Amino acid sequence: MTLLLDAQGLQKRFGAVVAASDVNIAVQAGERVSLIGSNGAGKTTFVNMVTGYLKPDEGRITLAGQDITPLAPRAITHLGVARSFQIPQLYGALSALDNMLVANACHDRRLSFWQPARRPEAIARAELLLQRFGLIDHRDRRVSELPGGVRKLLDIAMALTGRPKLLLLDEPTSGVSAEEKFPMMATIMDALGQEADTTVLFVEHDMDIVERHASRVIAFYAGRVIADDTPAVALAADDVRRYVTGELLAE
Repeated sequence: MTLLLDAQGLQKRFGAVVAASDVNIAVQAGERVSLIGSNGAGKTTFVNMVTGYLKPDEGRITLAGQDITPLAPRAITHLGVARSFQIPQLYGALSALDNMLVANACHDRRLSFWQPARRPEAIARAELLLQRFGLIDHRDRRVSELPGGVRKLLDIAMALTGRPKLLLLDEPTSGVSAEEKFPMMATIMDALGQEADTTVLFVEHDMDIVERHASRVIAFYAGRVIADDTPAVALAADDVRRYVTGELLAE
């Protein structure tokens, strides 16, 4: 396998709060990695450092061998990193298709300010992704009218318009009912499976979803990585059972 993302010695503090303490994570191309941990454990801090929204106090992050640590979020996006957010970042007054076309225009460095977003190839790519995510029937609907789960799927589909090398999903099933989240995550992973060149890191709190869809689990606690292994091994680790799932405390 080919090393895609390499984060070494990441440190980040917010006053007295340690958000990242000597975090070392290497991700191979094609992996499906779940980041787990309680609220405030350091998962989102790590995602924010990878995407450039936060700069580490110490350490270095490389993408396909290129140092991205000092780069701005937009520059990192153009190198092939995309993300979705826990709260979808959408244009409520626009249709689902137009949201996709705006996302594509933001990812496409070849476009000038004056070039149209509604190009045939852009529309074809947008419709393909809408189809893969089961959203094609919502193509022309105003986003403000869509249910929450549909908006989450649209946010992830938008992140794929630029054909990213690395996709980071921040709690893709949060705010979705228990009945919806399993078929929703299956839809997401099936769609991502058709993007052969996209590596996925997803933050998730539901361990059943983690076990079903991750090939590897990285667990955080107090800004540190406390486990990094297959789901079966990582979820059985004492520190994970104590600080993440709470199983040892319940025994």
